[in-house]
Amino acid sequence: SKIFENTQAFRPVLDQWRQAGDTVVFTNGCFDLVHRGHIDSLAKAAEWGNRLIVGLNSDVSVRLLKGKNRPLVDQQSRAVLLASMLMVDAVIMFDEETPYNMIQHILPDVLVKGSEYQIEEIAGYDIVLAYGGKVVRVELTEGFSTSEIIQKIKNKFLATQ
Repeated sequence: SKIFENTQAFRPVLDQWRQAGDTVVFTNGCFDLVHRGHIDSLAKAAEWGNRLIVGLNSDVSVRLLKGKNRPLVDQQSRAVLLASMLMVDAVIMFDEETPYNMIQHILPDVLVKGSEYQIEEIAGYDIVLAYGGKVVRVELTEGFSTSEIIQKIKNKFLATQ
């Protein structure tokens, strides 16, 4: 019930939240091999409002960004995992490289991404700032990266060969 295929399907829920006066926070990512760094970032994002929406890169989108060998975990499984988290109120999938179009439709009060991005590099920052919303960069948890975890697995596998 927290997973939506697109912004159109999500619109009635968003309208209810807006009528209730909730502060809507948006973040996004691939969330392939969810780890502590993801959990920490989602918790930090959730602190900025009452409702946290996660834009989830679809399998098509992840392949565009990460290459043909990704994602390791399919989009439905990643969506279910994210939706099971208490701090996440909605998961909406998108096929594009960035959630720019999704942000245009949702118009979140707060847009959150990791501190590895400069504000101008965050998809949708211009939209959010144009109507008076906030763009927030949260500090990442050191030592946790999906790419690093994948590399560790490969190294351990190669070491046993």
